[in-house]
Amino acid sequence: MVSQVEYKRKFLVVIDETEECDRAVTFAAWRVKRTGGTVVLMTVVPKPEFIGLGVEDVLRAEAVEEAERNLDRRMARIKEIGDVRAESVIREGSGPEQIERVIDKDHGIAILVLAASKSPDGPGPLVTHFAARANVLPIPLTIVPGRMSDDEVIAIC
Repeated sequence: MVSQVEYKRKFLVVIDETEECDRAVTFAAWRVKRTGGTVVLMTVVPKPEFIGLGVEDVLRAEAVEEAERNLDRRMARIKEIGDVRAESVIREGSGPEQIERVIDKDHGIAILVLAASKSPDGPGPLVTHFAARANVLPIPLTIVPGRMSDDEVIAIC
């Protein structure tokens, strides 16, 4: 049996500004706390459209700044949980495409964790995309219901 110290499994959690993504962070952080590994927080910023010289750079910088704030909030949440290793990744472009690239490049990533939206309109675009591709993903997909409380999420970890 592999000890927790040797275990390198990474949980990839996609971060955005939604409340639901906190459920995915809670799930991944508590699983890592209990079983070892690392939480990888990833956010994807859209490529700015061409508007004019220099404007794209300003829009890109603002998007990255907002992404860093979201990541910092989630890192603070993980720190509150305790002894949990975490890292972060920011990419630019299409969300699904960038997520798949990170999974392909980092062979330590073993589980993709997403949170389903509370919206009656459906679970959200990333959940819909990856659930439809679950049969071709090289790793398992965990979908955490956004309506769960932190206590409910922790209880299943």
